[in-house]
Amino acid sequence: MNQLDGKVAIITGASSGIGAATARLFAREGAKLVLVARRQAELDALAGEIGNAVTVAGDVKEETTAERAVAAALQHFGGLDIGFNNAGTIGEAAPVQDVSPAGWNDTLAINLTSAFLGAKHQVPAMIARGGGSLIFTSTFVGYTAGLPGMAAYAASKAGVIGLTKVLAAELGPRGIRANAILPGGTDTPMSITNAPDATPETLAFVEGLHALKRMARPEEIALSVLHLASDASSFVTGTAFLVDGGVSICRT
Repeated sequence: MNQLDGKVAIITGASSGIGAATARLFAREGAKLVLVARRQAELDALAGEIGNAVTVAGDVKEETTAERAVAAALQHFGGLDIGFNNAGTIGEAAPVQDVSPAGWNDTLAINLTSAFLGAKHQVPAMIARGGGSLIFTSTFVGYTAGLPGMAAYAASKAGVIGLTKVLAAELGPRGIRANAILPGGTDTPMSITNAPDATPETLAFVEGLHALKRMARPEEIALSVLHLASDASSFVTGTAFLVDGGVSICRT
């Protein structure tokens, strides 16, 4: 039996990387999907590939995007069971004295405020359904390690963990679980190893930070999201779930 048969899920940041990999996996496991990202063409291509999905193109910084995503879930599929609030950005990477207020605010808006807006509108639909699973993408950066130049990113993603814990405490009595995944280095377009100026030495350095001495594939991270979305984690809530290849504990 598929793990998500009959379930309806919203996935933000669905046009590439971890979001797209999760969408493909959820579809194979029987879920009906609302795919959210800014790029309509990429969303349409993914929806055409996986089937049983509708798209909502929009900026996650805007509350109307969260509203439209939930409305699409209700209109097309009759409810909402899972919210994977995954959209994010590295943002303005610089020493803290060089980070602009605009860059700081934009990073927090994309990484943290969008998670709040997603949950704000997803929760009532889940309550009406009798429960659900909220999942957020955070990171080990700012949780188990501080990386130079990543102040805005770390602060925003650490905020996501705080939000997750409060939601878990607030919503547990309503049958809604809230958890955050904390990936390590993952081979996505957002990774510094795929930046235009990245070198083989960059990749080797990042891989070497991990106990497994490699980066994750997006499909591996998606499996952790499936676990938290499914009944396999029915007694799991309020967690900061490290899926980091041992980067948090590696010293070699």
